[in-house]
Amino acid sequence: MEDMEVERVSLALMDAANDKDPLVQEQVRKSMLTLGEHQPDKILSMCQDYLVKHPKLVMRHRVIILQTIEMVVKSKINDISIPKIKSTISLASGEMTRSKEVVPDWQQAASNILVAVGNKHINDIMEEILSKFQPGILPHFFVVQTLANLSDSNVYGMVPFLNAILGTMLPMLGMAKQDNMKWVFSSALAHFSESILEYLANLDKAPDPTVRKDTFSSEIYAAYDILFSNWLQSRETKLRLTVAEALGPMSHLMAHDKLEEQLPRLIPAILSLYKKNTEHYVISKSLCQVLDASVNMGSRLLETQLDNLLGAMHQQVCAPVDYNNPPTVKNHNEILRCFSILANTFPDRLTGFVLQRLDNSNERNRIGSLSVLRHLVNSTTSIMETKKPLVLATMRQPLQDNSNKVKKVMVQVISAMAHHGYLELEGGDVLVKYIVQHCALPDSVNRNRLPSDPEDVTNESLRGMCENTLHLFTTTVGRMADILWPGLLEYMTPVQYTNAMTPLCKSLILLGNKKKLAKDTSFMIDFNGQVSLPTPYVLLTRLLINASFPFRGRGRGVPSLNLLGVLGPNIHSNTERIWGEEIPALVQYLEESTVESIDMKKWEESLLEFLSKTVVTISDDRWTCGLVVEMTKYLPSYNLFLEEKSFLYKCIGVTLRQSLNKDVVRTQLHEILAIARHSDPIEREGIAVGVGLCASSHLDETLEKLADFGKSDVFKKASGIFGLLKDKNDVDIEKMKSTLILCYGYVALHGPEDQILGRIEPDILLSISKHFNTKVLGIKVETKDLTMKLSLIKSVGLIAQAGNVCARRQEFIFPRKQELLGVMLDFIKSEPLDVLRTPLRQQAMITCANLVKLDPVLNENENFDMIRTCLNTVFGLPPVEIDKGKDEEVLDFQQREVLYGETFRALQSLLKNVLYRDLSPDGLQSIFKHIEVWLSSPRDLERERAVKATSELLEFYLENLNVKNMVSFHNLGALLGRLAPRGSDPQSTVRKEAMDCIYTLLYIQLRYEGYALDYQDESVESLIMLRDKLDNPDHAVLYRTCSELTKIISKRLPQQQLNTLIFMLFEGLVDSQPNCARASSVVLNTILKTRGAGLQDLVPEILEVLHIRLQVITEEQVKVAVGQSILILATQHLNTVVNTLISYPLPFDNWSCEMWLALGADSTLASQIMELMIEKLNVMVPFVEKKESMLRSSMARVATSHPLAMTCALREMMLNGKTLTAVSGMFPRLFSALLVRVGSSVGVQLPKDINSNSIGLEKKPSSKTALHFDVCGVAVEALRILLARAQLDDVVKPLDQDGVWEQMKDPQQHAAGITLLARAMAKHAGPRLPEIVESLCPSLSNIYECQRITVTAFFSELLNHHVVTELMMMDVLMNSMMERISDASSTTRMLSVRGLGNMAVGSPEKVNKYAKELLAAMSSGMEERDDPSKQIALEAMSGLSKVLVYLDKKNVQLLVVYIFMKIKPFLESENDEIRSASITLLGNLSKFGSGEPVFKDQIHNVLVSLLLHLNDPSPEVVKACKFAMRECAPVMGSSQITAMFQNHLHEDRGLHYGEFINDLTKYIIQDFPSMLNFYHITVIQFFKSNWAEVRASAAMFIGFLLGNLPEDYFSHMNMGNVTKGLVLLLQDPEPLVRVKAAEAMGRFHQF
Repeated sequence: MEDMEVERVSLALMDAANDKDPLVQEQVRKSMLTLGEHQPDKILSMCQDYLVKHPKLVMRHRVIILQTIEMVVKSKINDISIPKIKSTISLASGEMTRSKEVVPDWQQAASNILVAVGNKHINDIMEEILSKFQPGILPHFFVVQTLANLSDSNVYGMVPFLNAILGTMLPMLGMAKQDNMKWVFSSALAHFSESILEYLANLDKAPDPTVRKDTFSSEIYAAYDILFSNWLQSRETKLRLTVAEALGPMSHLMAHDKLEEQLPRLIPAILSLYKKNTEHYVISKSLCQVLDASVNMGSRLLETQLDNLLGAMHQQVCAPVDYNNPPTVKNHNEILRCFSILANTFPDRLTGFVLQRLDNSNERNRIGSLSVLRHLVNSTTSIMETKKPLVLATMRQPLQDNSNKVKKVMVQVISAMAHHGYLELEGGDVLVKYIVQHCALPDSVNRNRLPSDPEDVTNESLRGMCENTLHLFTTTVGRMADILWPGLLEYMTPVQYTNAMTPLCKSLILLGNKKKLAKDTSFMIDFNGQVSLPTPYVLLTRLLINASFPFRGRGRGVPSLNLLGVLGPNIHSNTERIWGEEIPALVQYLEESTVESIDMKKWEESLLEFLSKTVVTISDDRWTCGLVVEMTKYLPSYNLFLEEKSFLYKCIGVTLRQSLNKDVVRTQLHEILAIARHSDPIEREGIAVGVGLCASSHLDETLEKLADFGKSDVFKKASGIFGLLKDKNDVDIEKMKSTLILCYGYVALHGPEDQILGRIEPDILLSISKHFNTKVLGIKVETKDLTMKLSLIKSVGLIAQAGNVCARRQEFIFPRKQELLGVMLDFIKSEPLDVLRTPLRQQAMITCANLVKLDPVLNENENFDMIRTCLNTVFGLPPVEIDKGKDEEVLDFQQREVLYGETFRALQSLLKNVLYRDLSPDGLQSIFKHIEVWLSSPRDLERERAVKATSELLEFYLENLNVKNMVSFHNLGALLGRLAPRGSDPQSTVRKEAMDCIYTLLYIQLRYEGYALDYQDESVESLIMLRDKLDNPDHAVLYRTCSELTKIISKRLPQQQLNTLIFMLFEGLVDSQPNCARASSVVLNTILKTRGAGLQDLVPEILEVLHIRLQVITEEQVKVAVGQSILILATQHLNTVVNTLISYPLPFDNWSCEMWLALGADSTLASQIMELMIEKLNVMVPFVEKKESMLRSSMARVATSHPLAMTCALREMMLNGKTLTAVSGMFPRLFSALLVRVGSSVGVQLPKDINSNSIGLEKKPSSKTALHFDVCGVAVEALRILLARAQLDDVVKPLDQDGVWEQMKDPQQHAAGITLLARAMAKHAGPRLPEIVESLCPSLSNIYECQRITVTAFFSELLNHHVVTELMMMDVLMNSMMERISDASSTTRMLSVRGLGNMAVGSPEKVNKYAKELLAAMSSGMEERDDPSKQIALEAMSGLSKVLVYLDKKNVQLLVVYIFMKIKPFLESENDEIRSASITLLGNLSKFGSGEPVFKDQIHNVLVSLLLHLNDPSPEVVKACKFAMRECAPVMGSSQITAMFQNHLHEDRGLHYGEFINDLTKYIIQDFPSMLNFYHITVIQFFKSNWAEVRASAAMFIGFLLGNLPEDYFSHMNMGNVTKGLVLLLQDPEPLVRVKAAEAMGRFHQF
């Protein structure tokens, strides 16, 4: 019987083996394997029978069965009986050869079985295979394939057979006509040869150590002859490659003489395959084996093949290597191995060949040749030793290659050569130079673009590679030290190596320090002896220039300075001490800076000071002259690096300043002026500064040389009658004039203070006038050249600076001040207002700022014109991001950003200088009147610019204010009126700057009131904290901040300034920025509250203006603020306002809402209004029922208007925080009224004629506003505001977080929302509940069902909390719930049942008091007929679960079985909640059944259901099952099961279901053997469960039960039904079920 069931299961599994789901397939295999591992013979027999009985089985299915056989054989080969082995061999052999055609999947599966068996029973296999491998008959394809695979898997077993097999195979080779047979023979020969070679290589492990290679030589050669002579020429690619693959290992087995004889044919044949096939790895591997065999036997004929060999190998090594394609990598490595093999035998030929190929300029050829060379340098060191000079001589040609790919390999070759001593020989310096050159590579043109060719080598990666290589030379190749020091210094000064400075310096630092520490004499450099090295002067110059832009060239500043420190003794012996002090400080500054943070001006000054100190310390004028001459000669080297060149000019100026040789000064000044490229502005600036620095010690000589240069021949071409027709040379002359003009400016700036004033008018300005053609300066033709203009502007500004410096010591009146100012303003006016492209206006304003400081003082009109012109040309500029100019003139963003910043700073400097000349309220007003129009500009940027300018001016005013007399700051009110509203500007920068302005203004006022400069006013200082709040864009925060600001202003503002401030604020109400208009009203409000007592005469006018403003203001926030202002003055007419507001159109507009909000300010009055509204709400009809339309008979609930208006009014009133007292006093009544109002509003519509009785119909809100007006939403919002106003934040917060307010409005979720409200109230508002309950009770008998539902839901949840007992509300609430049990509304009945259940949670000590009523109500609830959704039953079961926890046994014992029987129908309910509740109730009920046999039987009846639902799709059901099983366990009567349930079934832990059921079934078998029949029958019933998870669990349960069942108990099982059920489950639509069914079947192995 048992065997029959195992067979049925096995057959079912085999039928399911081809399941469409891969997981099922896998489990079927595992189960079959499990069965096979326990009963291998039986399963193998069944598989064989299955294949025999189903000859037409689908191919895929047949293959799976064969694979199953293979798995069983592999795992249990030692346990299978010999007869079964033989039958398996026979079956597999038959399956493999049944079809003469090749069917790969099928026959391969059969072949694999034979190979698996052959690992143990090789003789049996060979007997079967050789029977199908008969001489003279062409064998089946897979017979040969099987032999090949056997030779791989069982080398020691197969090799003894191979001689005979080869003997039989040889005649067959000639019979093979089809390519697939030729392929399989070739493949077999390859495998045979490899196996023989492995056998011979491991003779010590072989069973027959007498086997020799010559045993197989003749057969292998015979096979080789056929393969080589016939099959290698096949057109079939796959065959050719397989033949080639075989020839490699076969060559090792051929007799030496035969191989030698075949080499002239074999090698060309293999090489020819490269052209015929795309897959080259197999060919290269075979070639390598042939070459290895040839070399090992000392072939003489191999040399004759070298030319062809090397050519073909070179072609292969040049092929691209794709590292994402492993075969190409393997092929490359095999070819390199071939080169190594040949190099050991033919070193001269091979080296010559490779070096010759380096001359080929083809990129791929050169890369390949270099790869071979690198390989040879690294792998054949001894052979290449004598070839080093030849290799070095040959490298010159590839060094010229421009391909980065070639360069990359070239660098790798050089690196290899360095490590093997090549670079120390003659010619090695060229390779070092090559590395340095490529350390200087520039960045790639398209640096950020992804390369189209993945093999592309970017300049960056090649440069990084060379830098690493140079570092390796320095640190790891010790023998290179004497070559690199001082050799690398040669590359320090040529300009082409500029980009290599960082790695060069780092290497030289390492080398120099190493030699210095070792006290190596070679550390000191003989510059005279080594003429190729740069002079010390040039090295010093180069390194200083490198350091001038320290973050360029990948951070060259620090290495350059450090190298300078290392080279100190070599530069000059006197430098060591001072450089030891100065250089570390400079380096530290750089290390602490970044490219963004460094102050470049300060850094440049530090370097020039360093140079100056160096020259002074050396104190050798001859050395100084030599340095300046070398510096001048070095200038052309920097023609492409203009900023560095500019710095070099300054270095020349500093050095000339220290020189005592006047002739050298004149000569070098002439030299730099003559060779300079005047067309570039950077170079012009550098020359001018350098000349100016020189003039600080040599003023006369400098002016003399400038005059001489201005008179030289190069300027004469521009004069004459045709001078206006300018050609290119004339343009160049203008640039030279620009340079001279600029030079004169810097001469004035740097010239000695005691000499320069006397030279400005007669020498400097006169010379400038000669070079600049303008009618103002005496020449009638005006130049249009921008360079000339900028030079003139800059030079005049520098002259003015010089005048200001000198004026500190002596009186100086500049007579040409107004004239020059006029020229500057003309330049500014000529600039376009909508674009900023040039620094002209910026430079002109800087010059104006410097001129303003000079005497004589400007008059009012001159000041007015200058300020207006400069403000208009700057404030009105577009944002820096926008450029409206012509495309060819466009600056990039970074350039524009810098130019904008410099222009604004220039304007600020000018305004401050103007203010400084008249530091008084009038002087301040004369500037502010130009700025204030920009403060209210609609453009954010213009306001920001204006307020920032004002802030800086006021700070400047305060810093420089010196009050000598008690005078009035008469414009304080006007200034505050303009600035205070900006505290709410949309731009945070404007807000904060405005606050800074007010802070400064108030301190200016305090100064005028006589307070000391260091006096700190507490109220004014508090503005600093207010300023921080302005970062927050929240309007409420800004509102409060403005209010606080105004209080401070009010405190410090003089009474006479008040009127001006208020009327300025009226203008602010219509500010272009709504936030600022709002701020104006806020400031006004606060002023009226704090200072209104002194404005009696102005009140009517103020009210009139405010009323007019209110009608035209559209911004809501401004309306609200202004409304509050009006209400401050309207409190005496509150009754009239209230009577009007009640009848305003609904929904209330913002004005009405603000009025109601104001009404809440008086708590007494608010209480009276609320009392009135509550009384009316309790008696008024909340809604009426009307037909939805004439066409539809359904009724709709429509709200009545007065209750709705009152609800809206309450909502708005309670928004006022001052209603707290009123709300607190009336909270219970307010809460009850609004809660009932919420219930009355659910699902209620707005009436179409809602405003039919309203006044002011012209104010009727738009339909869009009414569209968002929700009857229930108003009530819910009012209730929420009530709770918040009553300071019940702990109630409101969870309701907000959980979206409870929205639930209350939803008819479907209303009761749930009210429940959550009641829960929050019970937790956080307990003391208020008795009065609330008292107020709500009358509504329980209300005619409106909606109100009853709301109140019942509220009471139901209250019973869930102990506060009910504490406050003695239990009887009231219980009576209320019992009354509602019979309510007409099913929802009310359900809520009342829930409330009764909740009592057990809230007041468990009262449960037994009400036991009878509770059990009756719950039992009735479970039997409720008018309950289609079973919600009442669900509540009854949930409630009973809560109640049972606390009931005494005597109250329940008689009802246990009765209740249990009511529960059972719900255990398999499709509703997850009901299923969970019924199971939980079962668990709670179990404690009352202890010791009751009847109850124990009932538990066993449902145990299977509980176990299977442990895998329920619902997590809650799983949780309930765990609880119920823990509770029921003690009733079952098994201590083992009880312990297991208690230990493993925890709600918060996962459960490994399979392991759990496996262990559980063992205990069930042990403790309840009599129940086994019942259990397994019950489980089978669940095979038809609605849930796939449960069906799968049932299969698992039955599987583990069977797997653990002792043989004695088999009689208890109806195996027929079990098997039938599992077979059906194996056809289940759900893959999960099929998987578990298959898994269960795998446990039938015991039968």
